[in-house]
Amino acid sequence: MPEGLRAPTDAPADASVQERAIGIAILAMGGEGGGVLADWLVAMAEAHGYHAQSTSVPGVAQRTGATIYYVEIFPHAAAAGREPVLAMMPIPGEVDVVIASELMEAARAVQRGLVTPDLTTLIASSHRVYSMTERTAMGDGRLDSQGLLTLCRQAARRLVIADMRQLAEAHASVLSASLFGGLAGAGVLPFSRAQFEQAITQGGVGVKPSLAAFAAGFDAAQTLPAQSPDPITPEAHDIIAEGIRRLTDYQDAAYAEAYRTRLAPLHGTGDLLTETARYLALWMSFEDPIRVADLKIRATRFQRVEAEVKLAPGQILRIREFMHPRLQEIAETLPGFLGRALLSSAVLRGIAGHLTRKGRIIETTSITGFLTLWCVASLRRWRPTTLRYAAEHAAIDQWMLRILALAPTNPSLALEVAHLQRLVKGYSDTHVRGRRNFDTLMAHLPTLEARDDGPQTLVRLRDAALADDTGLTLTVALAKEGLA
Repeated sequence: MPEGLRAPTDAPADASVQERAIGIAILAMGGEGGGVLADWLVAMAEAHGYHAQSTSVPGVAQRTGATIYYVEIFPHAAAAGREPVLAMMPIPGEVDVVIASELMEAARAVQRGLVTPDLTTLIASSHRVYSMTERTAMGDGRLDSQGLLTLCRQAARRLVIADMRQLAEAHASVLSASLFGGLAGAGVLPFSRAQFEQAITQGGVGVKPSLAAFAAGFDAAQTLPAQSPDPITPEAHDIIAEGIRRLTDYQDAAYAEAYRTRLAPLHGTGDLLTETARYLALWMSFEDPIRVADLKIRATRFQRVEAEVKLAPGQILRIREFMHPRLQEIAETLPGFLGRALLSSAVLRGIAGHLTRKGRIIETTSITGFLTLWCVASLRRWRPTTLRYAAEHAAIDQWMLRILALAPTNPSLALEVAHLQRLVKGYSDTHVRGRRNFDTLMAHLPTLEARDDGPQTLVRLRDAALADDTGLTLTVALAKEGLA
């Protein structure tokens, strides 16, 4: 928006200086209140001397399913008694304000050409709502949030970004209210804060929490710098600190100290230390039945579920879990000698298989169900004696030895070996498939080390391993690279 059209947030601007309509595009997914936000804008504009028009085009599919609401406003004074012609759709290069309910939607607005560096103020929430493709990827399928943020910064004249969803939830409100506050706090529309708040009040629905979330969004826009520092890119010490916290919670302080000890030889290696610290923490907190049970009975989980279903006073919440551990998982949760005995005995395998072949449903919110999971979770103190613990830590040690050996002579390959941990994730069949692919690629490291393009080849093979859960893509890639 041209500087001459900006107004301070505590007083409306002189409408007579305006010579063109103000275009405001809102990108929001279902349930995020995009329509409500558009209605507030129209009501505010019409109440204070502006023509206003609002249209919407709903999306129809995952991740492209955001509805685009478009509002144009034009002052009565500038119209000189005539009805202005207002656009029904945002036109690339002519949008003054874009409001995005999520970081990916902000990037999609940039992709559509709605955000331009000479005109557009981009107001967005920094949180992510991951697409189905991102969630179901074999590895970490998430798009690079840092890249999305950089793209938004470069494309917009001004970027105002904060976790607007968190601000709204903190006040038991909806995202549209905090985004409306961010718009007011940005000071890019010719309306005062009081006029914004009046629009919410006159809407008559959820007024008190909406005003509280509005105030939080307003303050965030006022206090955060227009080009806020990227909160997503961590330094090595931040990753290590989070790893220590995670592993202390997973096992105990001694376990977290073992994590630090493993990383000590990599100090001073820059990205290699950062990435190894990240993936080592993930691997050392592998998901076994003990961990799964522990997470399912935590008070924070019950609180999160209550918030997600919007449990009202007097309502009763029942959570039912379908549990179907494989025989291998049962054996791996036992002390090493018992686990090996179970797997080696046809009789014991038959008995255990008969008892577990159908799985069972456990109601976590019942006393019996809760105590069942609590008993499994309480095995944490004996985890270091289990068959699974021994197997995982043997693999971790081999992985770390390869990284340490490569670091002085081939740091690029060492970094890609650190990234191989992405293949080892989850539990049950997902873990088995990932571990098989990991072992396959680790076995080819001596050959790759001797090749000039070893790091690049390992990247291609890792991506192939993550491409499907059958292993076929990896088999083809190995053959193509002459490693079959």
